[in-house]
Amino acid sequence: MRITSRFEPISGVVMRITSRLRRGLPSFRTVGETVKWVGAVRPRTVALLAAVATIAVALNLRPAVVAVSPLLDTIRADTGLSAPLAGLLTTLPLICFGIFSPVAPRLARRIGLEWAVGASLVLLVLGILLRLVTPVTALYAGSILAGAGIAIANVLMPAFVKREFHEHPSGILGVYTAALNVGAAAAAGLTVPIGTALAMAWRPALAFWVVLAGLGFALWLPILLRSRRLRAARPALSDADQELAAAEDIRGLVLLRSPVARQVTGYLALQSFQFYSYAAWLPTLLGDEGIDPKTAGYMLMLSNLTGAVGALVLPVFIKRLRTQRPPVVAVTSFYAVSLLGLLIAPSGGAWVWVCIYGVAQGTGFSLALTLMVLRSPDTAVAARLSGVAQLIGYLLAATGPVLLGVVHDLTGGWEWPIVVLIVLLGPMLWVGLGAGRDILLGDHHDRAERVDTLD
Repeated sequence: MRITSRFEPISGVVMRITSRLRRGLPSFRTVGETVKWVGAVRPRTVALLAAVATIAVALNLRPAVVAVSPLLDTIRADTGLSAPLAGLLTTLPLICFGIFSPVAPRLARRIGLEWAVGASLVLLVLGILLRLVTPVTALYAGSILAGAGIAIANVLMPAFVKREFHEHPSGILGVYTAALNVGAAAAAGLTVPIGTALAMAWRPALAFWVVLAGLGFALWLPILLRSRRLRAARPALSDADQELAAAEDIRGLVLLRSPVARQVTGYLALQSFQFYSYAAWLPTLLGDEGIDPKTAGYMLMLSNLTGAVGALVLPVFIKRLRTQRPPVVAVTSFYAVSLLGLLIAPSGGAWVWVCIYGVAQGTGFSLALTLMVLRSPDTAVAARLSGVAQLIGYLLAATGPVLLGVVHDLTGGWEWPIVVLIVLLGPMLWVGLGAGRDILLGDHHDRAERVDTLD
């Protein structure tokens, strides 16, 4: 093997690595949705590449959204934006998550799942860079572009995990969710310090996260290199699957005829409502209790980090259970304890309550993604279910901060907004228990329940 000179141009190194990746790509055969790898590269190596790429993508799916919140006051002071227009900068990506979610399965069928995810990372990079442009309209345009890219990856990554890690998807989904939380925590806690340390204005500080997005795309490149061979070896869709694809109305909403699909969608929607409502107003709630903004920001960062721990712990229990109902109950219990704590002693035990809430949201979101995968019979259905669940889930989540703000203004305090979140735990538990059954979307139990419901 030739030793690389330290003076060799980096482009030459990249070309040689790419060449070796091409030569070293394994042979494989397909059995249905399963890819059987044989040849030069061990399956463990292929799985490692897929796992690293999955984590790299996950780390980029929250910073572009979360990084705005710590800079909102500075942005308003510099641009003169009103409070509602400034708040729209944080809500707009959520709306994009919902609006662009149905586009993802169509894009994946047209250009391939791997290339669709690659395109989403390109959109994310362009959206972040667009925020550097001076007009305020570019700030909103960049948020829309970044939100569209994140929406596509949000939908397709669970399907990618189901295909690549079909035997034990819950483990990698736990790592994926943990990476989401780590990315959010980094953006919440480091955007302002990075800008201060590098003497940046708010625009470059906001655009700093393009470095992470570029690294994510670079780590996704090996997945793109093998995608053409993978697609060529995969057999054509079955007649039944073609009929399902042709029958899609708004690319996935037809799945809501299934009770299981409705339950999975409802669980993700209510889980997202809880998280984004809480994240939007927690610093304000704590500030009203006398906690300074810097400490409140660190508490939100800690909440996301404990969420990463919860996401990593969940798969350990999931693989030992026949159904997912016990973790549904556990997640609801964590939410209830945290919200009741904020209601009764918001300042005295704030650090404890935010940590418990972090565990609840990290575990809950990981569980919601796991339910999408486990309830789907194949990768195509997983992508469609992910699309429709996120369409409804994120559109509902976008109303959460607004609704809680209205309730706060009407009541003059945070007690009733917290009560609203506690009350919503009831329906979240109910749909979660339904989605947690050992059942596949479309099997005879699901169809029988649908008939009973229609009767």
